[in-house]
Amino acid sequence: MSLPIARSLPRSLVRSYGTVQGPASTAIPNRIPNALAEAVTASAPRTSWTREEVAQVYNTPLNQLTYASAAVHRRFHDPSAIQMCTLMNIKTGGCSEDCSYCAQSSRHDTGLKATKMSPVDDVLEKARIAKSNGSTRFCMGAAWRDMRGRKTSLKNVKAMVSGIREMNMEVCVTLGMIDEHQAKELKDAGLTAYNHNLDTSREFYPNVITTRSYDERLRTLDHVRDAGINVCSGGILGLGESDTDRVGLLYTMSSLPKHPESFPVNALVPIPGTPLGDRKMIPFDRILRTVATARVVMPGTIVRLAAGRIALTEEQQVACFQAGANAVFTGEKMLTTECNGWGEDRAMFDKWGYYPMKSFEKPEPKQAPSVTPTPLDEAETVAPAAASS
Repeated sequence: MSLPIARSLPRSLVRSYGTVQGPASTAIPNRIPNALAEAVTASAPRTSWTREEVAQVYNTPLNQLTYASAAVHRRFHDPSAIQMCTLMNIKTGGCSEDCSYCAQSSRHDTGLKATKMSPVDDVLEKARIAKSNGSTRFCMGAAWRDMRGRKTSLKNVKAMVSGIREMNMEVCVTLGMIDEHQAKELKDAGLTAYNHNLDTSREFYPNVITTRSYDERLRTLDHVRDAGINVCSGGILGLGESDTDRVGLLYTMSSLPKHPESFPVNALVPIPGTPLGDRKMIPFDRILRTVATARVVMPGTIVRLAAGRIALTEEQQVACFQAGANAVFTGEKMLTTECNGWGEDRAMFDKWGYYPMKSFEKPEPKQAPSVTPTPLDEAETVAPAAASS
C-alpha cells in the first residue's frame, strides 16, 4: 500500500529520481519517503519512530537526504553555531571490558600503559586551557567498567565537576555503568551530561563487546535521565556493521523516552593490537548519511563529530555541518587518539562562516526559512528502499 506524502513539502524534495521494483515486478515511483516528508515539516521531535521509518530516511538518495536534513537543521538550530568540546582522559587503560575497538582494554596488547586517576587540580588546569581556547564543554573519561567500590574516585570526579562548573563551562563525564544513586550524586555536583554510547545496533553489538550487555547500557541511560542529567549517547561507525545496523542504532536512539541531548558520531580509528586494528576507515558517504539521518529523526539533538574526525578533509567536515552536525571535539587529544586542534578549527570556522556556541546555549534559528506550500495535483506515492548490507 502506498502512502501520500505531506502536501506542504517543497516540490524540489518530491521530484522523482527513478523507480524501484515492487511486488510482481510492478514499477513504483521512488520518491521522497513519507517518513522524511513528515520530518521536514514537523514542529517538534517525536519518539514514536519505527525501524521501518528510520530505514526509509536512511536509504533516501544522499543528495535528497542531506537537502532535507539541512532544512530540518535550520528549523531547530542556528546552522552557523558549532559547540566546541574538549575531552580529557582522566584515568587511562587497565579496563576489564573486552570492547574490540578500544586501546584501553586490559585484554588487548596495544602498548598502552595504565595510569591512576589524574589529580583534581591537573584536570581543572586542563579545563582552564580548554576554555581559554574557546571550548565551552569539558568532557572527562575514565577507563573502567563501572563505579562500584570507587567512592574515592567518585568524590574526586565530583570535585572536578564542581570546579569546572565554576568556570561557567558545561561538563560531561563517561565513567562506565552507574546506578541511580551515583547518578544523583553527580547531578548534585553539577554534572551537565553523561556519556554512555550504545556503539551499534542491538543485533550487531555481541560481535563487538561480550562483557557488558546492550540492556546494561540502556539501564545506565535510564539512571542518567531519571537523575535529571542530559544523556549523551551515540555510536561508532566502521566496526564491520551493515547499513541495517546503523539504522538499528538510530532507531534505538530516536525511540528512547526522550531523545539524547547529544549524539556523538564516531568513526573507528583502528588501533594496532585490538581485534579491529586492521580495519579500514569507513567510507565518508556512510558517515554523512548517518549524520543526516540523526538530524532528521532527532531534530533537537546536538550531533557531534567525535573520534575519527581528524581523518576527514575540511570539505567533508563542512558537508557534515551542512547536513546537521553542530558540535566537535577539539583540543590536544581524544582519549587515546589524535584530535583536531583549536587553532585548526578556529581557522575552519572563520573560513566557512561558523562560530562557537556559548556554554549552556542552544541557539535558535535566527530566521525560520520561508517555505511556500506547493499544492500537488495528485497524491505522490512512496516506496521504501531496501537496506543494503
